[in-house]
Amino acid sequence: MERKNAWTGRSEAELAQIEAMSKAYCAYIDAGKTERECVTVSEKLSQEKGFANLADCIRENRALAAGDRVYRAWMGKCFVAFVLGRHPLSEGMNIVGAHIDSPRIDIKQNPLYEEEGFAYLDTHYYGGIKKYQWLAMPLALHGVIAKKDGTVVTVSVGERDDEPVFCITDLLPHLAAEQMSKTAKDLIEGEALNVLIGGRPLEGEEKEPVKAGVLKLLREQYGVEEEDFLSAELEVVPAGRAREVGFDRSMIMAYGHDDRVCAYPSLAAVLDFEGVPEYTLCCVLTDKEEIGSVGATGMDSRFFENIVAELCALAGEPGDLALRRTLGNSRMLSSDVSAGFDPAFAQVFEKKNAAFLGRGVCFNKFTGSRGKGGSNDANAEYIASLRRIMDDAGVAFQTAELGRVDVGGGGTIAYMCAKYGMNVIDSGIPVLSMHAPYEVISKVDLYEGYRCYCAFLRDAGPVEG
Repeated sequence: MERKNAWTGRSEAELAQIEAMSKAYCAYIDAGKTERECVTVSEKLSQEKGFANLADCIRENRALAAGDRVYRAWMGKCFVAFVLGRHPLSEGMNIVGAHIDSPRIDIKQNPLYEEEGFAYLDTHYYGGIKKYQWLAMPLALHGVIAKKDGTVVTVSVGERDDEPVFCITDLLPHLAAEQMSKTAKDLIEGEALNVLIGGRPLEGEEKEPVKAGVLKLLREQYGVEEEDFLSAELEVVPAGRAREVGFDRSMIMAYGHDDRVCAYPSLAAVLDFEGVPEYTLCCVLTDKEEIGSVGATGMDSRFFENIVAELCALAGEPGDLALRRTLGNSRMLSSDVSAGFDPAFAQVFEKKNAAFLGRGVCFNKFTGSRGKGGSNDANAEYIASLRRIMDDAGVAFQTAELGRVDVGGGGTIAYMCAKYGMNVIDSGIPVLSMHAPYEVISKVDLYEGYRCYCAFLRDAGPVEG
């Protein structure tokens, strides 16, 4: 059941659509390198498409009806968009859900220190990374600093050509004999991932003059003091924009494909929908997936359930039973990336059940690890319905597992949504170098992912079985 390359047989019009989708996606991820930035961009795109803020509707107790388009941001880190359908909400929604957090390095609460004429920020890495990959490369600083008076200062340094970048230093090979004898996981310890941010002493300052110079700049440019780090959320990410890969420009290299390469087409599929759908459409972009979907903005919280409850009430179906029916009768694509087959590391894949770049969007019946532990494992009847929808729409798709049995595995938000009893399956874009500072995807897979989400939102309905 080998799938053909999705680039073959494309018309000039289709190739133009692939390029247009790729450019729009690159603009999205360049502007959204953190979950907060993704929410800001998503809110702007939704407003441009005529979506109303659900928070305003709730405050005004505004009744909602079929065809209404609303969105809701949650704590600046999650985002949900709806297009209400003809059928009652209690008959279920068609949901596409992705996460907008990515592996990175976070700044600690008490981070700033000076050592031997250098100023550093102390860090704690976030999500599954290979720590050595973050050494000796240009880094940018993004996030917010919340002050006691209630003001919030937005920080973004290192992306523009006229801005400085930061780095974590590495050891020269001439002195690295001991370092090179270590295993990759021990090459550098987490506590050694200290970000270099300054080296010029403040004139007239004798105690920690470089640190004092940095603090002076922070006061002048942002109006913050050292103690304001206590209530800051600052993230270190690779500096630079998304770039095309290959002489044929068929691929895109960027930070954060996992999972924004699924988040963007999921959101676009809902925003681009024209008319009134049969069933309510929903895109949910969530936070904290890379560390277990925990916290008030993770999918394991009830933020999504609460937002849907508010939607039900305004749509004339209040109450817990209506909410349970809405969630239980829904159908979902958990839009998350797959590990793309890499010939350089073929030994960790099982080729018949691997995702290949350039062969379209990928469905993962199950994820998990070692005996499907932590997996959702979608029902056969649901997969059959999706096969029909994809084939009818001419979507290029493939199926895969996450590596060879007993080699590894991973998880997504799918099993947390399945707890409501809804049908859920993972569906996303194959990625090379997943969780590295820069990852690689194929433009045609991005395009087919968008077409997949559009077809699902338009045509999915109740599943027998």
